[in-house]
Amino acid sequence: MWERARFASRWDPDEAPPHDDLLGGCVHASRLLGQDPALVLAGGGNSSVKTVEADVHGDDVDVLWVKGSGWDMGSIEPAGFAPLRLAPVARLAELESLSDATMANELKAASLDVASPAPSVESILHATLPHRFVMHTHADAVVALTNTPAGHELVREVYGDEVVIVPYVMPGFDLARRCAVQFPAEATDRTVGMVLSNHGLFTFGDDARTAYERHLELVARAAERLGDALAAAPTPEVEPVAPPSSHEQLVAIAELRRDLSGVAGHPMITSCCADAALRRFAARPDLQRVSQQGTATPDHVLRTKRLPMLGRDVGAYAAAYEAYVERNRARLGDRRLVPVDAAPRVVIDPELGVLTAGRRVGDARAAAEIYAHTVAVIEAAEALGGYRSISEGDLFDVEYWELEQAKLARQPTPAPLTGRVALVTGAASGIGRACAVELLRRGAAVVGVDLSEAVGMVSTEPAYMGAVGDVAEPDVLRAALSEAVRSFGGLDLLVVNAGVFPEPASVAALDAATWARTMRVNAEAAAVLLGLAHPFLARAPGGGAVVVVGSKNVPAPGKGAAAYSASKAALTQLARVAALEWGGDGIRVNVVHPDAVFDTGLWDDELIATRAAAYGLSPEDYRRRNVLGSEVTPEVVATLVADLFGPGFARTTGAQIPVDGGNDRVI
Repeated sequence: MWERARFASRWDPDEAPPHDDLLGGCVHASRLLGQDPALVLAGGGNSSVKTVEADVHGDDVDVLWVKGSGWDMGSIEPAGFAPLRLAPVARLAELESLSDATMANELKAASLDVASPAPSVESILHATLPHRFVMHTHADAVVALTNTPAGHELVREVYGDEVVIVPYVMPGFDLARRCAVQFPAEATDRTVGMVLSNHGLFTFGDDARTAYERHLELVARAAERLGDALAAAPTPEVEPVAPPSSHEQLVAIAELRRDLSGVAGHPMITSCCADAALRRFAARPDLQRVSQQGTATPDHVLRTKRLPMLGRDVGAYAAAYEAYVERNRARLGDRRLVPVDAAPRVVIDPELGVLTAGRRVGDARAAAEIYAHTVAVIEAAEALGGYRSISEGDLFDVEYWELEQAKLARQPTPAPLTGRVALVTGAASGIGRACAVELLRRGAAVVGVDLSEAVGMVSTEPAYMGAVGDVAEPDVLRAALSEAVRSFGGLDLLVVNAGVFPEPASVAALDAATWARTMRVNAEAAAVLLGLAHPFLARAPGGGAVVVVGSKNVPAPGKGAAAYSASKAALTQLARVAALEWGGDGIRVNVVHPDAVFDTGLWDDELIATRAAAYGLSPEDYRRRNVLGSEVTPEVVATLVADLFGPGFARTTGAQIPVDGGNDRVI
């Protein structure tokens, strides 16, 4: 990671836009920087270009195109840049003070396009720099240099007078005002960049390629210096913490997630970090010292909190966090504090390794990526004399920044199953696939299990994982549950859906092997799965829930379906007993009985024709042979299954609910 060659230019003139396409050049350079996680993480960094545009009167206006809030540099489009009138934005730096709310209003007032995104909080700083193209990242290598006791001296050693070094100042107006004074006073003809201590790097140029390649050159020099330091004082070798694998460790993860969720006030996703560097970091003998200094850059506090939790005492961590808030509350002045939950976002445990947490899978993964880079910065800074973050108060100012508090206050209501973890068997097609898709739509993280490899193609969302295997094999079920716990933290919701429908046969002609196979898949596998899932469901935040997919054949069996009808009846009785036994654990168990759902792996046109003939019906009439005369689709069943996991059924267990359009034999 700390090698000069790692930061070679990727600018390809054949791929870059024409030289006179200034905004296109800025977009291209931004993407090249933003696609490197050693430079930009989780939407960080910003960039800009200054152009001249015609206003509605046809008059020329100097315009600052600056990255919009919420856009990722690695994939940004021209629409991700906010066009601002340059002069009024630059003039804001002349003010003695400016509140965040007023700054946001002034930037909005300077916009040339009301439909454009909210401009970066660094817009004023970009406006004051006397260069056409400006690139800003939180490059790990540069941050590692500055996050040391001798940071200023190290930066000067590496760059000489080619950069202006700015001490840490709160991002936004305060930083812009400081730079507006310091940069013109210290910049020379040799100046190609500006280093913000504990924050990141700015470079500039008259064309996009120059600004981009200057950025890489400065980062490469810092990386080379870090590589030399690490070679001279390598990190002591330690045996990394092994990835959690035992049943006891998996249960411990589920308990940790339950406790985190309790403090957060809502279900959380937790994820085990498999990265070897993180597992080695968790085993460091000096972990207490090196991990409790603070974040690598101020904005990371929004994703990882100020400090990781060491061990599993969530209550103690929450108390310490609340004390930290109280110590610093006065820094807000008269401004009301919008509470941020006290649950940690990074956990380092000597047995479990490093885990990250978030309301959604993406949040937990972003925290993991950030912390992996934080560890790299910490270890490099240690080789340079010791890792130092900014002060507790400075980090509090960012975590409880007025602009971030405003975002919290207007957050939309999350999807109803956000933070919950589901496992669905038979998820490759039909009812199981529809259930997986619907649960994802409602915010859950989902693990699907199926014999078909198509289970891996149900969704490309990071909140979905497909596991291929036969549910009749206990090891397949154990592996799927283990993956749910390691990837998402536990199990809240279980859909027991996988099943087989054998060839129709009368009782007199029933084959023993067919009977055994049907009972094994439809009933025995479900019993094994319930037993394996119980420890995790019992530790689900807010209580676990199971929906068993039965069949109309339980209350109203059909001719030629003895094995299927008996297996589904056994499954239903199993669910009823589980509902009785698990109520004390806060686990709800309910059954849905679909009928005539033909878009599943159990049916094909030939089987439908055979069954229709047995009833003296055409295939079309057979599909709608119910009281309502309507077809029952997998999506109809999935909607009911998902509803059973929601608040409307929070006091319902042991129920058997038909979803069959009305069957006269059942009614």
